[in-house]
Amino acid sequence: MATTKSELKTNEIQETSNLNSEVDLLFETSWEVCNKIGGIYAVLSTKAHVLKEQFGDRLVFIGPDVWSSANPSPYFKEKKTILKSALTRITLPWGITIRTGRWDIPGSPQVVLVNPGETARHLPEVYGKMWERFGVDSLHGYGDYEESCAFSVASSIVIKALTAHLKVREAKVIAHFDEWTTGMGLLYTRLTMPNTATVFTTHATSIGRSICGNGKPLYDFFDGYNGDQMAQQLNMQSKHSLEKAAAHAADCFTTVSEVTARECKQLLEIRPQVVTPNGFEPNFVPRTVKYNKLRKEGRSRLIKIANAMAGSERYDDSTFIIATSGRHEYRNKGLDLFLDSVAKIGETLPKNVKAVAFIFVPAWVKEPSGSLMKKLGEYAEEDNAPDFLTHRLHNEDTDEVCVRIKALESEGKLDKVKVIYAPCYLDANDGIFNIAYYDVLPALDLTIFPSYYEPWGYTPMESVAFGVPTITDDKAGFGQWVADNFTADLKHSGVVVIERTDSNYDEACRKIAQRAVAYMRETPAGRSNARHASFLTAAKADWQFFMEKYDEAFHVAVARRNFRRKQ
Repeated sequence: MATTKSELKTNEIQETSNLNSEVDLLFETSWEVCNKIGGIYAVLSTKAHVLKEQFGDRLVFIGPDVWSSANPSPYFKEKKTILKSALTRITLPWGITIRTGRWDIPGSPQVVLVNPGETARHLPEVYGKMWERFGVDSLHGYGDYEESCAFSVASSIVIKALTAHLKVREAKVIAHFDEWTTGMGLLYTRLTMPNTATVFTTHATSIGRSICGNGKPLYDFFDGYNGDQMAQQLNMQSKHSLEKAAAHAADCFTTVSEVTARECKQLLEIRPQVVTPNGFEPNFVPRTVKYNKLRKEGRSRLIKIANAMAGSERYDDSTFIIATSGRHEYRNKGLDLFLDSVAKIGETLPKNVKAVAFIFVPAWVKEPSGSLMKKLGEYAEEDNAPDFLTHRLHNEDTDEVCVRIKALESEGKLDKVKVIYAPCYLDANDGIFNIAYYDVLPALDLTIFPSYYEPWGYTPMESVAFGVPTITDDKAGFGQWVADNFTADLKHSGVVVIERTDSNYDEACRKIAQRAVAYMRETPAGRSNARHASFLTAAKADWQFFMEKYDEAFHVAVARRNFRRKQ
């Protein structure tokens, strides 16, 4: 009987153990290269340093050229001589253009930004080929489907052109694509560069995220879900079909946690060959002197803002500062549970403790609150902003966070803990805080990230990397990793991992509040020990420890590529 791809033996993969020294080009394509719009940016930008140390300038990141002279990328440093002056020496079809340079992050890897030009006009022909070869249903594509496909197909064309320009054999290339948004590029590479090894990483399945985002219970009925059926029900046929096809067609399919690996097996009908946990780049964390300075300055600013928003209540440096952050997904990111937990904390708040809870979650922001700016001593026209908003929103009456805060306030459940909603990007230029997010982190005492759907969880990971103890849950990949490898409490690891199911919301809320209040009661020495434990846990998540999983993925990709070329 013939051997199938899924039956490849471990020793066949180990035959490629010298792969790293033989790879001439490693491309990684993502919508978030030099384009900070979500958590994948953190994955790529923090792993780049270690990856660059391993591959040098054989590593090339490819991202979308969504920038202009009026709105340049703050992360891209253009350099036309990169890649042997490829910018001026390669000819691309369909009006595709590129810019070459380096990503302004630790490691400074080479980057090619791709403008797809008129690629969208040629997509119907591409869609037809993908239906015939891989069964991808693009008929139901809408929203960002076409834009993503145009970018990823153009990126695949650029990869082939660069490979030829640099006189590299296609068999010496690995092409890595991230998330469904680049899936069409992977499939196009399979068609046009069949000798190239491909890797596909899903950071969260599109259908899993959609199930949760539509308020459906993912966990209690997990084993009963069929991905194709749910895609039809939720009008997700094209994205799901593309993601599923890319996962099955890739020489190596990976995801970031065991939590998501189980999801892939159930909804995409394939278990990833390798789980590649997300690490953290320690160079992002300041050394002791600067860290202490940032903590002092950050706390001063946060407390000043709290006092300006709190009416007669006064806060000082002893104030206990709680925070959450991340993408504005009210249920998925656990913003609902965070707010209810804060209300529960207020019920048993120690008498000698004053607490403020910040929500650093970007929303449909309009402008800084004029009333707050005036209270902070800055010239501004006073408005009637709610006293929990640092910035005005276009949709204050419908924003789910605003609606819930107003409801809790009307019930008197936030009288003990002041909640402040900062719906802006903390980019050091927001008009109120004017401090970058990473510079705010040291100022916090505790973070809470009780996500309902969280394939990895960079926010709790970043928190402990900056020495801030955190409470998360077992539905986050990071939380599960901590539970599997450490004693999950603030004393031993700086991390508490709460169980979340579809039916234990109230219990999870109670446990979060209980753990938070217990930490508030800790002595200064106890809190210091928890912060130290946080640093030690984060040290184990350094990319240098996790990069071996990427090596394994590359080995698997080449072995499976070799196998399919023999068929």
